[in-house]
Amino acid sequence: MLGIAPLEAEPGWLTGLPRDLTRREITLVTIGEAYELRRPAFIKSPNDKNIPAMIYTDGSRLPGPDAVDRQTPVLVSDIVDFTAEYRLHLLDGVVHTGSQYAAHGRLHLGPPSTDALAFGTDLIAGYGHTLPSAIVVDVGLVDGYWAVIEANAAWASGAYVADPDLVLDVVLRAASPTASVNARDRQFIRRPQLTAAF
Repeated sequence: MLGIAPLEAEPGWLTGLPRDLTRREITLVTIGEAYELRRPAFIKSPNDKNIPAMIYTDGSRLPGPDAVDRQTPVLVSDIVDFTAEYRLHLLDGVVHTGSQYAAHGRLHLGPPSTDALAFGTDLIAGYGHTLPSAIVVDVGLVDGYWAVIEANAAWASGAYVADPDLVLDVVLRAASPTASVNARDRQFIRRPQLTAAF
């Protein structure tokens, strides 16, 4: 054991946000249930990258039970077009740093907009208590409205063009020694993951 406590959001965190903050329907199901989908959907792992985050034409296109345990959780969401996407690195209830990373689905690097930072600040004010003290939240514009895209573990998220020293502050808190994790963050320590049985 390394004695490190990696922090991450609860798997269903995104589903607990009101629709006016996500701008789409999102459900947390097992991949076994997702196999039954017969419509296109955006599907991803809640916190890791085990299930590639992408649009699947239906559930039959997901990695099969020979590769993934049927109880593995996945997030299934409506397909929306984000015109601009930003990564916000949150620390102790504030947006510590951030970066734009996409525009119209293509890589587009730049500083975060004032509006993106303001949306992140408002999100923290209302829902910061549902997140670990160090986390990354991606936000974007859908039809002119701000929306939460996803929450990611800071220790597994790219910096894009955010200030690397400030990003490191967030990463070090999100993957600190177990003994130093405060009581509030203990509920967000990553649990062992299921693996496929062969």
